[in-house]
Amino acid sequence: MDTFVIQGRKPLTGEIEARGAKNAAFPLLAATILTTEDCVISNLPLIEDVYRSIEILQSMGATIEWLGERTVRVNTKDLNPATLNRDLMLKLRGSVLFAGPLLARFGKVFMPQPGGDAIGARSINTHTDALSQLGVVSTPSAAGVEMVFPGQLKGQEVVLGEFSVTGTENLLLFASVFAGPITIKIADQDYQVQELMHVLSAMGVALITPQPHTIVIKGKGELHGFTHTLMYDPIEAGTLLVLGAAVGGNVTVKNVEIRFLDLFLKKLRDSNVLFEILRDENGMGDIRVFPSPHMKIEKIQSWTYPGVASDLQSCLGVLATQTPGPTLLHDPLYEGRLKYLEELVKMGADIEFLDPHRALIKGPVKLHGADLVTPDLRGGAALIIAALIAEGTSTISNIYQVDRGYEKIEERLQKLGADITRVMS
Repeated sequence: MDTFVIQGRKPLTGEIEARGAKNAAFPLLAATILTTEDCVISNLPLIEDVYRSIEILQSMGATIEWLGERTVRVNTKDLNPATLNRDLMLKLRGSVLFAGPLLARFGKVFMPQPGGDAIGARSINTHTDALSQLGVVSTPSAAGVEMVFPGQLKGQEVVLGEFSVTGTENLLLFASVFAGPITIKIADQDYQVQELMHVLSAMGVALITPQPHTIVIKGKGELHGFTHTLMYDPIEAGTLLVLGAAVGGNVTVKNVEIRFLDLFLKKLRDSNVLFEILRDENGMGDIRVFPSPHMKIEKIQSWTYPGVASDLQSCLGVLATQTPGPTLLHDPLYEGRLKYLEELVKMGADIEFLDPHRALIKGPVKLHGADLVTPDLRGGAALIIAALIAEGTSTISNIYQVDRGYEKIEERLQKLGADITRVMS
């Protein structure tokens, strides 16, 4: 497996762009199943999880044509779910989103337990429970779950058992072919969900949000194809902003989806991170981060939208090692999300683990290079930041996890002046 070798304490300066939103790409690719017409998606990030999603579609007979470096045309007219590659489904969490559209179109699907990050218990029970409220019958087995829709809606209201991004998206995808109206309560409304709603509207679906976390959907039997430019990734942008603050350079992050980072940016400002919004056009722009000698973070708590995303907690944890502590770190969503902290301890971080969801980070400390193992996608990005601010040389293994979500990150960081090299296995 490839590794990163990083020599820390190098000054970073310059511009770096956020790429297309990884987690918003999955539901759009899944939405192509709902129509027999062509669908064109541009601004796709060139990452492993997107490639796997496209390969899953191809395994069922979808026609895929790359129209440019980041633009793909998908046609699922001849789709055959019987040929679905189950091994590919096991490689990424986003594969669960194929359940909704396959049920809507074919009435039956077998879903193996989807893969992805090892950040805690992430069963698909929320999905099966929600779909059952509309009449879908799920039969679990050791290999996965068989889902069958008899053809008649049982109800027209669903109450999700928890705020679930993918659970909300699966319901939207499934409900899009029914005249409805179908009401989804306790719906997540993060950027991925909003992006999917834009696309479904373009396909002919009527959607309204009468109150927070409630979506009413009126679909129809035959949906149009769509042409859509994928939004930029607010999680990647947030990660790069924290990187700029941690290394103390002068870094400009371009293509920042500011509209989805309101609380995150407030937390940075409250923590005395110095930054300037250079451009803000309808909630999307560029932000420059300056050296910030008086940073102090009292508490980092992640939560569902519009809270600070759990996906940004890891990089903020690294930043906390460089500020006067203690800093309370609390991730109530995933009990495995704090595994990266064990790797920071190898680098000299002073961390007290309170329970699987909470830790105290006592800083500031000088991190030193170490041999590190990437625990998950976001933890891998955090370790890269830690290695860039550490004294000496660090090696990071299991970087496939990073490649799943960050496009050619080493090449982009090299342009800022980072001493980071990919060593091929």
